[in-house]
Amino acid sequence: MIAVIQRCSRANVKIGQNIVGQIGNGLVILLGLKKDDNEEDADFLVKKVSGLRIYNDSNEKMNLSIKDVDGSALVISQFTLCGDTKKGRRPSFIHAAPPKEGRRLYEYFISSLLKAGVPVESGEFGAMMDVELVNEGPATFILNSNQ
Repeated sequence: MIAVIQRCSRANVKIGQNIVGQIGNGLVILLGLKKDDNEEDADFLVKKVSGLRIYNDSNEKMNLSIKDVDGSALVISQFTLCGDTKKGRRPSFIHAAPPKEGRRLYEYFISSLLKAGVPVESGEFGAMMDVELVNEGPATFILNSNQ
């Protein structure tokens, strides 16, 4: 399971012209689900995301977590994170989770993040979406449950 997390001051996700999720201060989490991923991978990333100290304290040091700053998460499924670009010029998505399993793990990740005390908004699994955010810092991190 791969997560690209971006610290933001605000973000939203739209399907067509309709905003389906929006947050203020927090994290945009682009979540790539691979075919061999399971609940253990999701639990690892939830623990990492909810405790990762990537917000500045009063001394401008990254010492605070999303929970410390009362932030929220905007979780977006993004199967393209599982794309393999090693050969040719067209990505292969053979490593991405099948849709039914991907949706199940996506929903599991969101519910687990909520249980960890992080308010969550989300996009719609499998939908074509437009994501807008103001990346604060900018601060972007890549997390992989297999590393």
